Amino acid sequence: MSEAEDARERPRPRKSAQAFRTISEASEQLNVPQHVLRFWETKFPQLRPLKRGGGRRYYRPEDLALLQRIADLLYTQGYTIKGVQRLLAEGEPQMPLLPEPAEEEQGEVAAALEELERIAAALRALARGG
Repeated sequence: MSEAEDARERPRPRKSAQAFRTISEASEQLNVPQHVLRFWETKFPQLRPLKRGGGRRYYRPEDLALLQRIADLLYTQGYTIKGVQRLLAEGEPQMPLLPEPAEEEQGEVAAALEELERIAAALRALARGG
C-alpha cells in the first residue's frame, strides 16, 4: 500500500471546536463546495475569514456559524441571496444551531464514531481482498 493510500485510510484527528478550519475543512463540514464559500465572501461582508500567505483562508468558529446560518437560509428555508443579505444587514438575531450535547452524550457520540471508523476500516480491508 502506498503512503498516500495509507494516509487516506487513517481517520483524521478531531479538531477542537475552537480550532480554525481551512476552506476544504469548512467545505466538507458544511457540505458546500469551496467555490460557493468564496462566492459567499463576496456577497456577505460579515463573512471575513483570516487570510494568510498566498491567500489561504482560515475560518474561525464564528465564521463557520455564520456560514451554517447562510447555508440554512439559502438551502433549507428558501431565501434568496438578497433576502439573506437583508436579514443579516438588519441584524437578524443569531439563532443557536444546535445545543451542546451533555457530557455523557459526548462520550456516546465519540464511542459511536470510533465504532464506525473500525467498521469502515474492516470494509476497506474486505474491499482490498484482505
